[in-house]
Amino acid sequence: MTRLRVLAVASEMNPLVKTGGLADVVGALPAALAAQNVETRTLIPGYPEVLAALRVGETVLSFDDLFGGPAWVHAGRLGDVDVYALVAPHLYAREGGPYADTDGVDYPDNALRFAALGWAGAQMAQGALSEFIPDVLHAHDWQAALAPVYLHYSDRPRPATVLTVHNIAFQGQYPKELLEDLLLPPEAFAVDGVEYYGAIGFLKGGLQLCDRITTVSPTYAQEIETSEFGMGLEGLLRARAEVVTGILNGVDESVWNPAKDPRIEARYDHFSLATRARNKTALQKRMRLRADAEAFLLGVVSRMSWQKGHDMLLANLPALMARQAQLALIGTGEKDLEEGFRAAQDAYPGRVSVTIGYSEDLAHLIQAGADAFLVPSRFEPCGLTQLYALRYGAVPVVSRVGGLKDTIIDANEMALQAGVATGLQFSPPTAEALAIALAQAERLFRDTDTWRKLQINGMKTDVSWRHPAERYAELYREAVAARAG
Repeated sequence: MTRLRVLAVASEMNPLVKTGGLADVVGALPAALAAQNVETRTLIPGYPEVLAALRVGETVLSFDDLFGGPAWVHAGRLGDVDVYALVAPHLYAREGGPYADTDGVDYPDNALRFAALGWAGAQMAQGALSEFIPDVLHAHDWQAALAPVYLHYSDRPRPATVLTVHNIAFQGQYPKELLEDLLLPPEAFAVDGVEYYGAIGFLKGGLQLCDRITTVSPTYAQEIETSEFGMGLEGLLRARAEVVTGILNGVDESVWNPAKDPRIEARYDHFSLATRARNKTALQKRMRLRADAEAFLLGVVSRMSWQKGHDMLLANLPALMARQAQLALIGTGEKDLEEGFRAAQDAYPGRVSVTIGYSEDLAHLIQAGADAFLVPSRFEPCGLTQLYALRYGAVPVVSRVGGLKDTIIDANEMALQAGVATGLQFSPPTAEALAIALAQAERLFRDTDTWRKLQINGMKTDVSWRHPAERYAELYREAVAARAG
């Protein structure tokens, strides 16, 4: 099997910097690809937390003026993975997060900040680093999507390009007046370039000009070709349908493994499932929920948004509380939802516990201690939390969309009889359909043998990166062969 070299370009990489599932994928995929004879090196912005955590080595590339100031690429290591940090203090040395300031307001120069990432990636892909000339450039989401655009408009030899869409709702759109500042040629501002409804579309341009497009589940790959889910890009995606592939995400089992997890109260596997009860007790204590082994405890770890369906959960809380259920939620997001859940916590002390923010330790404990894990998204490209839930024996209750549909086997009558169900799905994504699913989940929870079977089925499901890595390696080789002619 021919060895391939891949330069991944992304705005996040776990555990260096993370705001969502993108970071988990970028952090875990390189190690899985190594088993497929694919060497991956990853370029990410040199945010302060990245430079503080990364074991940085030599400077391998420098730019006298990268979109407003000098910049350097530092080579570093993250475990066994090679990482390049783009150090540009005028772009990345800030106190806020990767995309927004401490008040949650997007940085006004985000177009330049992530054009710089794409530009540096394109230069590296074309041989700026003699030590590593990639066969494939793999860009992730809109923040890296200009990398294949810059390569397209260059007259130098280039590698094959792959763009992965983790969530098409985030597209990176900026005024057309920035075209020259972004180092894009005049001809790029066209319908077959970056032009998108009179503006510059980072994601649109990348989707138009890359060699291969992937999304993070087969169902989402189909959904984004429709007006309901395509967010205005469905026509482009239908036109390029022959190069669109859906590949499910996997789970980094070195991080998410209940048998070895140092973040939980008691370690267990599907052979020692009874031990899991100690985590429920610990979760109830940690989140100040009433100590009650018999309470149906729902867990949620998520960004709070309309997309994630949290308004539907709020609508169902009175009925859940009437049945003495409990809710452990951690997340941050839209202010009205945060306020709604804070009010619910005040209204139902000991039965609703809400943590606004994020804690990796608490996220692991919720997966290990909740009876069921809720993901009621209106759309969900793949989702990772339901995969963690399978791994940890927290039975997922999910809407039948995107990757949720692809990863959870619904506990319908036939699946229960066949002994293959791993969770519950509901459709359409409405409060009424969610209510039916939650009532059904609680009925199954009261049937101890059936619930244990659901848990064991989930824990035995292969949610690793092995199969997705095989798919990516195959796609890379196809892209390289096609570019070679």
